[in-house]
Amino acid sequence: MGAGPWAGAMHARMLAAGPETRLTAVWARRFDAARETAAPYGARAVASFEELLDSCEAVAFAVPPAIQAELAPLAAKMGKALLLEKPLGPDLPSAQRLTDAIDEAGVVSQLVLTKRYHPITRKFISAARQLDVAGARSCYLHGAFLGGDFATTWRLEHGALLDLGPHLLDLLDASVGPIAHVRGTGDPRRWIELTCEHTNGAVSQASLSGSVRLPHAVTRVELFGPHPELIYDTAELDHDECWPILRRDFATAVRTGTSTELSAHRGLHLQHLISQATQTD
Repeated sequence: MGAGPWAGAMHARMLAAGPETRLTAVWARRFDAARETAAPYGARAVASFEELLDSCEAVAFAVPPAIQAELAPLAAKMGKALLLEKPLGPDLPSAQRLTDAIDEAGVVSQLVLTKRYHPITRKFISAARQLDVAGARSCYLHGAFLGGDFATTWRLEHGALLDLGPHLLDLLDASVGPIAHVRGTGDPRRWIELTCEHTNGAVSQASLSGSVRLPHAVTRVELFGPHPELIYDTAELDHDECWPILRRDFATAVRTGTSTELSAHRGLHLQHLISQATQTD
């Protein structure tokens, strides 16, 4: 579902590549865009969301959060497995409704937290979980909101916290330990700084911005404690290595009826943290 730049560059290409999945149909509110996305892979462009649901056993959502939160519960009700983008919705109530609908329907869900599907990320998290981390610094910075395909309306309205926050909070939560509370300061449309308190007593910092001029995106996590510093940096990561793992994980989840740890419940946890970060004392 969807026919924007991300739908064509990632979702359609990944699902059509197989062998675990087959791209059957694409629906978007602009039929011509759906046809352009579907055509390179021999898939059909369909005229309605209902026709899309009739054409598949799983739906991949590549749409803004508000549209995903509106339509994904309907797909769940029809028994479709869901491949969901982050964030689940534009706010916590919509994310909760979507998760509740998934639970009620008993369908598989999986979140596209891109970096989590890279072997280097998995190696970093595995190593981090063996450490006694006292504190961490992290950042996710780029200039995509300054112009281009990803300077979309919802990103410009909500800023880096809603768009980049799920990625970085997920990495900190997975590597340092579960995050209990988040405090935020700054403007998500320019630069926002997060202080995270973890259940194990560690404290981490996260810097987020999509509005700074950089030659390339910077995603970095540094872990400190009574051990040598452990660093995760995506500068050398080839994101194309993520897609086969994501596809295989999702196909396995659908066929076994068992969601991975990156289910809608993970997305809901991250949305709770994002909501905390916007609250003032």
